[in-house]
Amino acid sequence: MTEQRSFPFRLDRLELDPIYAKLRAHEPMSRVVLPYGGVAWLATRYADVRAALADPRLSRAATLGADVPRLTRDEVRRGPTIMTMDPPDHTRLRTLIAKAFTPRRVEQLRPRVELLVDELLDTMIAAGPPADLIEHLAVPLPVTIISELLGVPFENQRRFRGWVEAVMATTALSADHVAEQVGQLTAYLRGLVERRRAEPADDLVSGLVAARDNNNRLSEDELVNFARSLLIAGQETMVNELGDFAYVLLGQPELYRRLAEQPELVPGAVEELLRFIPLGVGDAYVRIATEDLELGGVEVRRGEAVMVSLASANRDDAVFDHPEAIDFDRTENPHVAFGHGLHFCLAASMARMQLRVALLALVTRIPTLALGMAPEELSWRDGARLRGLTALPVRW
Repeated sequence: MTEQRSFPFRLDRLELDPIYAKLRAHEPMSRVVLPYGGVAWLATRYADVRAALADPRLSRAATLGADVPRLTRDEVRRGPTIMTMDPPDHTRLRTLIAKAFTPRRVEQLRPRVELLVDELLDTMIAAGPPADLIEHLAVPLPVTIISELLGVPFENQRRFRGWVEAVMATTALSADHVAEQVGQLTAYLRGLVERRRAEPADDLVSGLVAARDNNNRLSEDELVNFARSLLIAGQETMVNELGDFAYVLLGQPELYRRLAEQPELVPGAVEELLRFIPLGVGDAYVRIATEDLELGGVEVRRGEAVMVSLASANRDDAVFDHPEAIDFDRTENPHVAFGHGLHFCLAASMARMQLRVALLALVTRIPTLALGMAPEELSWRDGARLRGLTALPVRW
């Protein structure tokens, strides 16, 4: 009988558990037991991960309201979002939203991001070291940008931090507290929709309201749920990515120095860090097989759950040379940090742009940046879906 292992696996700081390499080599499709909902298949090899993410027989919508394997108790109660839809609903909603993240639209936003990054670094530099890079850059940059994109007034941006942290919690907060915070966030977004219906503006929520009211192409719940999903992804993912990027680079000072000396390497460095850093504690969402299928040499039965490990796929030596090393000169880097297939991250181009702008500004403006304490003394957030620091003290 195939061994069943408890999941998620250990994650020490940003060190990926060695079990992933063993599974890729000997048991690429393994059985894992999640904290709630039972057993799932876990794909760890790159080829199997991509195949699973592109297979229409593995459904996200089938997880809604079902007691499927999951990280938290309350996930079963959550309503549909773009991440839990299958075609045709997913296609309809994604088509409406994709225009907000075209390469042209992202480039139009670049000057605003560059200006904001410079302002944030000006403030940090003026205050002098030591400084917390999470507080000064990693939090305010993505929170401001996603709030402006959605049309959230500046005075309400700070409230979102607590709401989003609650939504992304696994064990850090009680289920009742999470439900209360989710309810507050949803109520706020419903109010924002009503305000934009009365007073349209040049923002994404106004555009979605128009699609809802004039073309009847999405429901009120879809509108609110998408705004919530985008807010969470645009804020929480970027906060942790920025902090994790800085932690890895400053923890290996020769990497940071090289970027300071060769800033033209920044775009490639961003891709390599996206590949290398295991951001998600439990990796990608569960999918349910709608019919029997073969995946990675095993028979997945109808109704069984399948998970994929993006982090493991990004360390597969069948695809990446020396995958355990950070290599800014890597010429081929087809990582799956943003997923693959139907649910490939809509805002990937936006995330890449913000990461490139922020990293370029750091290495050019503060080439002597260094950790303010030993890496082992830093505090990591526990009980959350994404792996990130509570603070990142730096000096220069």
